[in-house]
Amino acid sequence: MTRRLIALALSLLLIQSAPKPPCFAKSERPNIVFFLVDDLGYMDISPNNPDTFYETPHLERLAREGMRFTNAYAANPVCSPTRYSLMTGKYPTRVQATNWFSGVRTGRYLPAPLNDHMPLAEITLAEALKTADYQTAFLGKWHLGPTEEFGPENQGFDVNIGGHHRGSPPGGYFSPYKNPKLGDGPPGEHLTARLTDEAIKLLDQFDDRPFLLYLSFYTVHTPLQAPAPLVNKYQQKSVHLETVPEFAEEEQVWPEAPPRQVRVVQNHPTYAAMVETMDTAVGRVLDHLRLRGLEENTVVCFFSDNGGLSTSEGSPTSNLPLRGGKGWVYEGGIREPCLIKWPGHVAPGTTCDTPLCSIDFFPTFCDLAQIPQEKRPPVDGISLKPLLLGQPPATDRALFWHYPHYSNQGGFPGGAMRQDHWKLIERYEDGSCQLHNLASDLSEQVDLSEQHPDVVQRMRTALHAWYRDVDAKFLQARPDGPAPWKP
Repeated sequence: MTRRLIALALSLLLIQSAPKPPCFAKSERPNIVFFLVDDLGYMDISPNNPDTFYETPHLERLAREGMRFTNAYAANPVCSPTRYSLMTGKYPTRVQATNWFSGVRTGRYLPAPLNDHMPLAEITLAEALKTADYQTAFLGKWHLGPTEEFGPENQGFDVNIGGHHRGSPPGGYFSPYKNPKLGDGPPGEHLTARLTDEAIKLLDQFDDRPFLLYLSFYTVHTPLQAPAPLVNKYQQKSVHLETVPEFAEEEQVWPEAPPRQVRVVQNHPTYAAMVETMDTAVGRVLDHLRLRGLEENTVVCFFSDNGGLSTSEGSPTSNLPLRGGKGWVYEGGIREPCLIKWPGHVAPGTTCDTPLCSIDFFPTFCDLAQIPQEKRPPVDGISLKPLLLGQPPATDRALFWHYPHYSNQGGFPGGAMRQDHWKLIERYEDGSCQLHNLASDLSEQVDLSEQHPDVVQRMRTALHAWYRDVDAKFLQARPDGPAPWKP
């Protein structure tokens, strides 16, 4: 018996002294990994569209292990305003950040005044989380101000890799990058893979405090560039697709121009290759979280900043059955892919149909970080925590959009509101309205405004009240031109 006790004691001593796998201390506050993709459409990922031309197996895995949201929205149909909303939890209209920085395009009228930066006075997501002792790192596309003064380092991030004022990679997707915040890699290195390498290094360097890793891919924004073997793979795949017309006509905002073309088929090999490089990057980060023992205490979110590019610059993707795309207040421009995983809290493989918006991530992460309400700034969004836990939504709220610009992609100046299954669109050139029932007309082809004038009146009254609340600015007259409509 004594020998057995001695042997047992020696065994325990050996176990205790053996090297342990890399792992960080458990925390009640979860780590947060936020993947933001640029210009990725709702129909571009296989969890939302099993028939997509693009291959996204790692996003399928994320959907299996977490929750998929079918009615997730960006706060604006272009990038910078949505990025502002993610950082602040506020509608970008509150600071006149209503177009990409600094996008000015005229049409029949002049666009509304545009703010070209996120004010430094804003309390950002990173700054809020730092009050809860979070480590904060930003990688990739920033596009929230014209100079370094407005960069991530001055908005609460401890680390900034690749984030500066440009909205697309200045040197393209292959090294040399010509990015002042990212050193060049070896010839042929691809930007998406490089940012992922840097993210993995950071996961190895974080200490035992919780962290925010904000990986904001430049992809799939133009220029369309991807590794040649992947492009060739999809060129071969496209050969086997059914031969059908690639484009159809969409409405044209400028009457003197020809009808705008919209892509109706997903078959662009380079775009498909870019989507796959992004998906591979997500998979690498997920694998490393597991390897480091971080998976169980990490919330992983996947989102896009606006709809897929379907009506300009080569129109590389199709958003069908959604109408329009980037730069439009139709569903194709604002409905986003959204996946969230939170082990032990979010039931794997679940789907949520409750509408959410990019303004909701800020209060959600503050909730998860257990930041007291009195220490948070005022926001427009609501916490998604109840939805993540499978509880019914706390409120039946409306969502609003304000885009007083002529978009590069052909979109018209307009506002929109969604409540329940109804969506109202208001055109700023003449004040006309469209009403769509998204439950039966997801493609927004049937205008029901004449059949339901009471719904139009109710929603329009609410939309105009929201305009006043956020101090919305509208189209301006050209010199010696007619005055535009005003609400």
